[in-house]
Amino acid sequence: MALTAGVSRSLREVLKNRSAAGLCFSASYRRLSTAEAAPKPAAKHVPQSQENRKPKTGILMLNMGGPEKLDDVHEFLFRLFMDRDLMTLPVQNKLGPFIAKRRTPKIQEQYSKIGGGSPIKKWTTLQGEGMVRLLDDMCPETAPHKFYIGFRYVHPLTESAIEQMERDGIERAVAFTQYPQYSCSTTGSSLNAIYRYYSSRGESPKMQWSVIDRWPTHPLLIECFTQHILSELEKFPPEKRDDVVILFSAHSLPMSVVNRGDPYPQEVGATVQRVMERLQHCNPYRLVWQSKVGPMPWLGPRTDEVIKGLCQRGKKNILLVPIAFTSDHIETLHELDIEYSQVLGEECGVENIRRAESLNGNPLFFKALADLVRSHLQSNEPCSRQLTLSCPMCVNPTCGQTKEFFTSQKL
Repeated sequence: MALTAGVSRSLREVLKNRSAAGLCFSASYRRLSTAEAAPKPAAKHVPQSQENRKPKTGILMLNMGGPEKLDDVHEFLFRLFMDRDLMTLPVQNKLGPFIAKRRTPKIQEQYSKIGGGSPIKKWTTLQGEGMVRLLDDMCPETAPHKFYIGFRYVHPLTESAIEQMERDGIERAVAFTQYPQYSCSTTGSSLNAIYRYYSSRGESPKMQWSVIDRWPTHPLLIECFTQHILSELEKFPPEKRDDVVILFSAHSLPMSVVNRGDPYPQEVGATVQRVMERLQHCNPYRLVWQSKVGPMPWLGPRTDEVIKGLCQRGKKNILLVPIAFTSDHIETLHELDIEYSQVLGEECGVENIRRAESLNGNPLFFKALADLVRSHLQSNEPCSRQLTLSCPMCVNPTCGQTKEFFTSQKL
């Protein structure tokens, strides 16, 4: 049987284009790959290490973070359950520590099954290094560039990164969320931490701050997801490939957050739509939600329940795509790869269930990050227009103060 015997016409066309042109992106971004392909002289003006030069522009890569070793799990959970920007609990000062302590053994067990810790710092470091190498060539007027990692719940914490940026004498600081789709509970929490850092000290920043607060439809991000999906689709048996259901899985949110007007669900949906357009709608798909915690209603449908429902209806070839995560961490390595693909898959009798690789060390993703920063610096805007709008039913006064902090920055 020919390789494409079971593949739909649209998927055959996508695969053909990929083979012939390496999944060329739009003309406006072709210049990036052209510049990379051109021979470069020895890097005389770009030092090998970002530590041995005085940086001018600092890029603070914001994320939740993850425990690197099992001993870090309790501190991670403690900070997470004490974050009122992420969740509001009754008597949080007492209930938060109690939940963290109770959940620590279970979460430690999960991390032990994926190598003993989260790889998110490793991947963020690799991505930051790739990004600033490109930026120094692309934006000589703002070079040298240096990346910093600012995690919310584990070291290096956001506050520590800001202190280091101040010590380094950074002139231009970019708070760069590593969540492509904005949510008040993720990006919003990290931005609030920056505002609180200065307000708690009664200081004004020595640096000029701006923020890249969302990027759900950036063409190179879409291209990365498309590449990874196509690569994984090719690993299904040819006769089954046309029947594969693509499940785009994103971290869910409590409905109380969604109903306040949080933009996250529609921004995730926008990413999915662009990816499927790039794939020429080669396979059926759904957007599903994972990682629900607690008894309260959360955004659905749940990833595990959809897998069960598809199998009951005879759809037993499934491709999971982590569409809101750019690096591997416990939600991909344990929840998707073990809980759903192995345990649940066997229970449901799936024929083939695979997961698209996270963006991790994809060089094209480094270009996406660099292009986002370059475009942002050249725009001379402190933030997106969307950031200026609070959720219509916002209940967190710090959010408005944070927005004012960033929008009032003089660039």
